[in-house]
Amino acid sequence: MPARLILNADDFGLTPGINRAIGELHAAGVLTSTTLMATGPAFADAIAVAHSHPSLGVGCHIVLTHGVPASPPETIPTLLGPDRKTFRPSLIDFLQALFRGQISEEEVAREALAQIQKLQRAGIRVTHIDSHKHTHLFPAIARPLLHIAERTSIGAIRNPFEPAWSLALDQGSPLRRLSVRLITRLRPRFEALPKIRNGKVLTTDGTIAISATGQLTSATLAEVLTALPPTGTYELCCHPGYNDRDLDRVATRLRAHRNIEREALLSEIPRLLAQSNAAQPNAPQLIHYGSLGSFGVLRELGQFTPDTGYEKPV
Repeated sequence: MPARLILNADDFGLTPGINRAIGELHAAGVLTSTTLMATGPAFADAIAVAHSHPSLGVGCHIVLTHGVPASPPETIPTLLGPDRKTFRPSLIDFLQALFRGQISEEEVAREALAQIQKLQRAGIRVTHIDSHKHTHLFPAIARPLLHIAERTSIGAIRNPFEPAWSLALDQGSPLRRLSVRLITRLRPRFEALPKIRNGKVLTTDGTIAISATGQLTSATLAEVLTALPPTGTYELCCHPGYNDRDLDRVATRLRAHRNIEREALLSEIPRLLAQSNAAQPNAPQLIHYGSLGSFGVLRELGQFTPDTGYEKPV
């Protein structure tokens, strides 16, 4: 079987310009998947875009930092920042609390459920979950997310680790490459989590271009696609969009580069597909997370019944 590649855009629901880019890229055949922020400022617009592109795989981008919770704040006190209304404003603050044992896994599960069910109640057939800033790198976050994923009929989660062959390309800044390499030490603990180990919730063989975040140009995208192994399932993580006035109003370090990533996808994915039809018959099959495992088989047969968002998981 040839390699399978999931082309996933994060931050769906952050701004109308990001939503528009995701819809356009999917229509152009160069994006297969996205993850939606349940409390993003442009959530309603993202729902409309998703419904107008039913073949787009839509996951839930679980946000635990830099934002507004979907749960009543008083029910998740260990996740909140100083104002007791919103999440901690920085990843460093979040990690410090996590390492001190100050974050409740039960509250992480409660908030994840609220975010997932908000999407489901809006008619989204959630294909997978991932997390803003890859917070599920850590078992104390991954465990409750996996628990809720299984109980809301979600069959997949992002593998938040970049594979060795992709890291070997030395993309991104030296500091970011070092950070990604250090984080990779957590991978055995992630893969040992029971729901990952026994296949209750599926994942990929790794996520490529994490180290290139903020520097994913046409050249770096072409390099990583050329290096893609002939077998295995991988996700390409990207952040396309439009750098417009709406983006100026939100907190994000990725601004002008969203235009660059959008153009890179439009340039390099058609080139990859052209090669697959000619010189590379074993080039990767483009899929989304809903294609994986038994849920994928049921979707193919038209027999998959997703949760509605009104269930009460135990």
